[in-house]
Amino acid sequence: MASATAPEHQHTEGAAPAAPSRILRWSDRVNGWSEKLLFGLMLAMIFFTTVQVIFRVFFTAFSWTEEITCFLLFYASLVGAAVAFKRGSHIAVTFIAERLPGAAQKALAVGVHLLGILFFTVIVIHGALLMKTESHQLSPGLQIPMAWVYAAFPVVGAAIILHLLAGIRRTFAKG
Repeated sequence: MASATAPEHQHTEGAAPAAPSRILRWSDRVNGWSEKLLFGLMLAMIFFTTVQVIFRVFFTAFSWTEEITCFLLFYASLVGAAVAFKRGSHIAVTFIAERLPGAAQKALAVGVHLLGILFFTVIVIHGALLMKTESHQLSPGLQIPMAWVYAAFPVVGAAIILHLLAGIRRTFAKG
């Protein structure tokens, strides 16, 4: 079964391509922002790691560069997961689904997307609760509120939910 979240906009032979729905356009736009953010996060991680190594070898190491690199890795992992959801790049077991008739494949794809939406709704809710309960805690090196770190859970969770909703829309749009 091909991934229902792959960003392909299908059209029939000889017919003009149908305009993507609003949810598909939003999903594409959010994914574009996510890819640019992911690139920036990776560059920042490389920069701060390089600074840390240089200062550790030749000077006195900064106390905050390791912490910022860890936070950047955390953000990059979550944003990368959102991009992978949009592209349909996560690992999937498809040998059974590929043998199902078309309608059953569609139903299975929608069911998988709905389970994903349920899971990431829990992530969004509990991420928001974590932000609230840990808002007074400061990170040891940077002295920033941990709520800024934990904000990644509800933000990225919402982006993944958007991609899953777009995947459901795309599943129904397929012939």
